[in-house]
This record gives sequence, structure tokens and C-alpha cells, in this order.
Amino acid sequence: MLHDVDTTPATADAPFVGLSTGGLFLEALARRDFTAMACCLAPTVHFRALLPPRDVDVVGGDATMAEFRRWFANETEAFEILDATVGEIGSRLYLRWRVRMTPLDPAQGETRIVEQHAFATGGEQLESLSLLCSGFQPC
Repeated sequence: MLHDVDTTPATADAPFVGLSTGGLFLEALARRDFTAMACCLAPTVHFRALLPPRDVDVVGGDATMAEFRRWFANETEAFEILDATVGEIGSRLYLRWRVRMTPLDPAQGETRIVEQHAFATGGEQLESLSLLCSGFQPC
């Protein structure tokens, strides 16, 4: 069944994060290019995350990117985006990604998978980013 979808923001005056900002963020994540990811963030971005072991609530691009580096910067693991989505929920940008991380040396552990969902606000840069994480799961 086909459905027509209206992607026009609810009000013309409401600030809206363009889909291109989300796309740039996910493309940079796929390359593990944390500098390019940081360029998608406002300097005072408010980042909140619900993680299985803890909650994160930080302000600023450096603090936000420190979390992403903690999760994804391990160069001893192959990194692969299995699936990603960019969309709109009202005036919020919706991002979702599923990542597989495989140790380059099989003796160093098992392959893990993680899925994260995020909602963002802002203009050309993300001003807030709220994330929900599945936690790293063996696969």
C-alpha cells in the first residue's frame, strides 16, 4: 500500500534541522570521522543519552564527541554501519543507526552489535541531541 507523506514542517516559522545535517552526521559516523561529526554540532549542543550502564548529560561539542569516541573509536575493531535512517518527527530530526564492531584479532573478543536512536533540534547545526542506546550486544 502506498501512502503520500507530507514532509513540510508544521509551521514555516519553526526552526528545523534539515535532513542534510542528519545525513552528514551519519556519513561522518560511518567513516568514524569524529571531526566531521563535531562540525554538525553547535558549540553549545546539549547531549543526553540513556545507556544501559549509565546516563549521559553534557553540554558542548567536545564532551559530546568524547562519548562517541568512547563507543566507536577503537581502531582494533572493524566498524560497519549495518543500517541507518534519517527522518522527521514534527520539528525534530530523527536518526537511527545499527553498528557492528568486529575485533581485527579474533582472540580479542567477540563481534558486537549496537543500535542507537536519536532525536535532534537545531538549525544548520544540532543544538540538542537525545539518544537511546541498546547497549553493545554479542552477535
